[in-house]
Amino acid sequence: MTSIHFGSESAASYTKRPGRQVPGFDSLHRMVSMLLAERAPGTARILVLGAGGGLELTALADAHPGWSFDGIDPSPDMLQLARHTSAAHAERVQLLQGYIGAAPVGPYDGATALLTFHFIPREQRLATLKNIHQRLRSGAAFTLAHISFPQAEPERSQWIARHVGYSAAPGADPAQLQGACDTIRAKLTILAPEEEEDMLRQAGFTGVSLFYAGLSFRGWVAYKP
Repeated sequence: MTSIHFGSESAASYTKRPGRQVPGFDSLHRMVSMLLAERAPGTARILVLGAGGGLELTALADAHPGWSFDGIDPSPDMLQLARHTSAAHAERVQLLQGYIGAAPVGPYDGATALLTFHFIPREQRLATLKNIHQRLRSGAAFTLAHISFPQAEPERSQWIARHVGYSAAPGADPAQLQGACDTIRAKLTILAPEEEEDMLRQAGFTGVSLFYAGLSFRGWVAYKP
């Protein structure tokens, strides 16, 4: 699987970016925590895909002192940052470098993937979802949230501009904003919300529901039957 890897410089600044780019970022963590806990026991084992940075690991570990976590990410720099960010919970967090195929087989009591899937190419999305599904116990919840908006023009270009504009500094150079839009077009894989939901069902998930929408971001919860 190919993906965008964060170098040491971008990894170091990562923990500051989501709060600027993702509307309601802290509340998103609270919602994910609540949704996973509906189906997970007090001693749950949780799979975190795209765990680099450690922000959701830390939020979930803070909220659930009995849970343990396996976090997987392809970037060694981002995993190093995750170790630092989640250091207070080190005894409950195992971090692994790689993609979903390198994750333990489980079974897990829940799984999450936040701000991750827009880095996964379209042709690898369904296989990734199936790999997560296979690693969950029956009845477990899976939450995911990432960039998703309509893909027909002119809506696609308008949403990309909104996404860039939301986190831009006041008075930002229009050329820089356009460059950011071009980068998103070239490097991210963005699907329409209805395609996201259909792919979750193709992977075997049921009860697919939208639980979060913040400008260019969407979040869903789904379950393994």
